[in-house]
Amino acid sequence: MLAASKSGSGKTTITCGILGALKERGLSPCSFKCGPDYIDPMFHRNVLGIPSGNLDTFFTEDDVTRELFINEFSGDIAVIEGVMGLFDGIGGVELTGSSYDLARVLRTPIILVIDAKGAGRSVLAEIRGFLDYDSEHLIKGVILNRTSKAFGEKLAGLIEDELHIKCFGTVAEEKNIELSSRHLGLLLPQEVEDINKKLERQKNLVLDGVDIDGIIALSKEMEDINDSSSQVLTGPSTSSEKTIRLAVARDEAFCFYYRENLTMLQARGVELVEFSPLRDEHLPEDISGILLGGGYPENYLKALSGNTQIKSEIKKAMDRGIPMLAECGGFMYLLDTIKNDQEKTYSMIGAINGSAFWTGKLVRFGYVTIEADGFEIKGHEFHYYDTDNNGSSFTAKKPTGNRSWQCIHKVGPSYIGFPHLYYPSAPVFVDKFVEAMKNYGGN
Repeated sequence: MLAASKSGSGKTTITCGILGALKERGLSPCSFKCGPDYIDPMFHRNVLGIPSGNLDTFFTEDDVTRELFINEFSGDIAVIEGVMGLFDGIGGVELTGSSYDLARVLRTPIILVIDAKGAGRSVLAEIRGFLDYDSEHLIKGVILNRTSKAFGEKLAGLIEDELHIKCFGTVAEEKNIELSSRHLGLLLPQEVEDINKKLERQKNLVLDGVDIDGIIALSKEMEDINDSSSQVLTGPSTSSEKTIRLAVARDEAFCFYYRENLTMLQARGVELVEFSPLRDEHLPEDISGILLGGGYPENYLKALSGNTQIKSEIKKAMDRGIPMLAECGGFMYLLDTIKNDQEKTYSMIGAINGSAFWTGKLVRFGYVTIEADGFEIKGHEFHYYDTDNNGSSFTAKKPTGNRSWQCIHKVGPSYIGFPHLYYPSAPVFVDKFVEAMKNYGGN
């Protein structure tokens, strides 16, 4: 695991650099992101061509988390990118949901990324504090980021002599390869200018300053965790006379999907058929359900509004009762209108009465537990838009404090609302939806 003392320390760029360096060495790496973030795994998958998933100890119990890791591990080595600071979990104050808690569950060694810009010996005090707080003794080394190789070597000697952990090297600062961000985090990979050149340069910086062989050796010290008794990825019998096809919106506007969610659907016999609400005029043929994920529809409102044919087909499919899963951006797309941050309004599908509008601030941000249909499912909200009709079929609760609110439109077999749901937290949710698709008679 690559973790850090705080956000902004360079975890993502160093993770991408190390993944690239491992490929350069002839290895076949896979990766995971700790926490609910969609965008970091997209850099791993879409740019580097490396399979990547999400693991989160708030979303899933220990045995389920281990099962997900074991089933999704592929190739020679896994690199896990941490979230925020190493010990920052729910609300920033609990250990659950933190990088450290995930490392505890998986028994994986941690390399701490230290932002050493503008610091010298003081980094030793920072590292010592983390070591003192490491009750499981999982921190095995550090990487010094944003410092020169020559000065980093001096600090490395002090770190190893005084703190008795390995310094795996340094990564020099280069501002022109930093990944840009906006209100919802990093820009998407396809939005970053010269992204391939930037990550190639980052890889070379890592190869020049980081002990890749040492990291490979450290990974082999991981403890055996093949003891999970959980089976959330498998489901009830999927025997069916026909193939169950689920239309999945996938383009620049709708691109936020957890690999684990899609894997659970496929394990239950569902064929995923991608389409683009931006460019396609028709839904895929012979479908029994539609999945509209989150993303950035607000950046493509003119194109989405103008594609009237696909909007009409989605509306008609909903009117016929097709099972639908729509969250966040997908939910906004189903509303009557969306008003952007320039106060300009665009017509959307109109399957759900209501309007979405820019608020200029995060709305109901963070983890949630949804009480739904006799079970609980976990997820999170991360959006700057709100609506005048968020739905009232279920109740969302914050994991800390007493805050709760009504959410989600339950329309027949469909679930439509702002929360991004993590299906492994409630396999029964997937089972119910797949059963609804099997029973759907229309086309």
